[in-house]
Amino acid sequence: MAQEIERKFLVKDDSWRSNPGVLYRQGYLTRQRDLAIRVRIGGDRAWLTLKGATVGVSRLEYEYSIPLGEAQEMLDHLCETPIIEKRRYRVMYEGLTWEIDEFLGENQGLIVAEVELEREEQRFTPPPWLGREVSDDPRYYNANLVKCPYSQWEESRG
Repeated sequence: MAQEIERKFLVKDDSWRSNPGVLYRQGYLTRQRDLAIRVRIGGDRAWLTLKGATVGVSRLEYEYSIPLGEAQEMLDHLCETPIIEKRRYRVMYEGLTWEIDEFLGENQGLIVAEVELEREEQRFTPPPWLGREVSDDPRYYNANLVKCPYSQWEESRG
């Protein structure tokens, strides 16, 4: 069984920036309460991902490489809009790889840091640029940013 254990945080400054990052485009073929099926292109690679319901900070996740051309066709013709566009940066800190997503398009202005853990109770040293945890806030799930993009949020951000 493939299980993803991930915690998600806002970032409070740009001190993590050290590389140009990779452009990602992703879309959702379906988004249901207990299942999301996503197509993603990152650089010159593409994946189809199935994700189950999030329970705490864990969920089932299955990911498969697919041909780049087919992924582009799916994004263009089968996925809900808006397509999620973001620049992803990978930053090592205290033995963990942090993925920092700087969203573009309809979600511009949102920057989220994620870390995948081996177990839910795993402790880690927070990087100095790490802000408030949003792991339990479904507004920050990529699948929900399609339905309600960050640019449409009415309340104060952050």
